[in-house]
Amino acid sequence: MLNTWLLPNVNWENMWQATEETIYMSLIALAFTFLFGILLGLILFLTDRGQLWQNKFIHAITAAYVNIFRSIPFIILIVLLIPFTRTLLGTMLGPSAALPALIIGAAPFYARMVEIALREIDKGVIEAAKSMGATNGQIILKVLIPESMPALVSGITVTAIALVSYTAMAGVIGAGGLGDLAYRDGFQRNNPDITLVATIVVLIIVFILQFIGDYLTNKLDKR
Repeated sequence: MLNTWLLPNVNWENMWQATEETIYMSLIALAFTFLFGILLGLILFLTDRGQLWQNKFIHAITAAYVNIFRSIPFIILIVLLIPFTRTLLGTMLGPSAALPALIIGAAPFYARMVEIALREIDKGVIEAAKSMGATNGQIILKVLIPESMPALVSGITVTAIALVSYTAMAGVIGAGGLGDLAYRDGFQRNNPDITLVATIVVLIIVFILQFIGDYLTNKLDKR
């Protein structure tokens, strides 16, 4: 019935499938980005001068990787990673084929947020843990990560919203999702209704992610 009176030029079945593909790409990429971003951010922080694992060489290599991949525009990064993606997955088409570029592009972005969050922790808390005989592993797991968790969640929320926009760009080269639908069925076939609905759905996804992120940040912030 929706097809007969509400935006009749929109194929709602295709729109739902594209929405599922966008959510799939965003959530899977977000999970890996969270893990790799925290790992990279911890390495950046802990290997810096005066920190627990001070190592100038490792810090320089990690910082170079983060700076390079954080600076490459995502649409260019997708093209650069085509050989890698084909080797890994055997194809460049479909939602799963977008995941390597999404993760490699977003993890360095989030890693910098993790590093900033860790630097905001009061050094006195770390020194107190050291004085009580805590090991480096205990300091990381029981001090650094818990103390920075509100900022980490806030940062992953910003990254999640960026990932949604990345999926739209990935759709232009065949990854599927709302970006692909808006470009292929909306723009190329001169159907503004599809472009409008796809945009509204993307905005709804963004608002939901922002709401969840703000809620969790407020729950975790004990100040």
